[in-house]
Amino acid sequence: MTPELLHLLRTPEGVEALAVAAEVAGGEPLAAASAMRARGFGAELSAAALTQASLRERAAMKFGPHASGMFFTRAGLEQATRSVVADRRAARLVAAGVETLADLGCGLGSDALAAARHGITVHAVDADPVTAALAAANAAAAGLAGRITAECADATTVPVERFDAVFADPARRKAGRGRVFDPRSYSPPWDFVAGLADRVPRTVLKLAPGIDHALLPPGAEGEWVSVGGDLVEAAFWCGPLAREPRRATLLGPDAELAGSGVEAAPVGTVGKWIYDPDSAVIRSHLVAEFAATVGGRLADPDIAYVYTDEPVDTPFARRLAVTDVLPFSLKRLRALLRERGIGVLEIRKRGSALVPEQLRKDLRLSGPNSAGLVLTRVAGAPVALLTSAA
Repeated sequence: MTPELLHLLRTPEGVEALAVAAEVAGGEPLAAASAMRARGFGAELSAAALTQASLRERAAMKFGPHASGMFFTRAGLEQATRSVVADRRAARLVAAGVETLADLGCGLGSDALAAARHGITVHAVDADPVTAALAAANAAAAGLAGRITAECADATTVPVERFDAVFADPARRKAGRGRVFDPRSYSPPWDFVAGLADRVPRTVLKLAPGIDHALLPPGAEGEWVSVGGDLVEAAFWCGPLAREPRRATLLGPDAELAGSGVEAAPVGTVGKWIYDPDSAVIRSHLVAEFAATVGGRLADPDIAYVYTDEPVDTPFARRLAVTDVLPFSLKRLRALLRERGIGVLEIRKRGSALVPEQLRKDLRLSGPNSAGLVLTRVAGAPVALLTSAA
């Protein structure tokens, strides 16, 4: 994508090309390109329109019906906030009295669009000129150009003190290097990002789920968010926006768990039921708080599987029935699975160095039945738990 191509796609001819591309895309690429040319569109416009049609189809999972009128790049779509997450964040900002927002590192504008739809006036910036142009185009396509100003700018030059709140989503990818895991390599730099809360108390930082808890600003809330069981982001809510030290938010079941993040769960024996907590619960260090909701315990203080003797329904974990507990032995496990005719085995692990795919081959599974296998530790010793669905 280039600014010139984006401009072309927004002309009447480009709008027509996008409509035709939506009709012919999805099949064989050469046939789709031929169909575009047969309708009188040039090669460059045809390719751009077909690319957008493909990206819009993929984007529907993140943006729902809004995707059909938006403009994307592959990298931008991959990094964009899902609309359900952005909408929830915007609602929380509005509830905190935010009316104006500086969006630093706005990307394609997902968070800016959500904030504007909730009545917040947004000044959005991105260091990449094409990305900033796409954000502006998406604001216009959504009819929100009056509430969103999007421009290409260095985030460090924005006078953030003029706004009620700041939302920062530092770039965590570099060309040719893929994902960046060290916050010191973020763009803008971590020192700048971490210092925003000192300048604007109502600051929200969108970060990678693996972010170190030690980087949380004093008094801030660390929130880990999953959507349909997929852990998608961490957010640091600073100043008056903070409500709890740690929070796990599950969208899909729409459930929240909050706590200190430093509690220790009770430790005991393996129970009849095992719970595999959602990744947001684990990343937010709220396993102890989760265990308390089901009256559960750990069987090893360092392994985030929770056990109970009675089944308890919960949105925060997947529950499985434990049918067998045995010290790990490949020979013994293979014999037991053969005896029960297990040909399909779902393997999950925590605290085990075994590679599930290799183990599956070594077990030489055969038979009409299915089961689950949990590879873990109990009191420091490797064990295998056979399970069935709850």
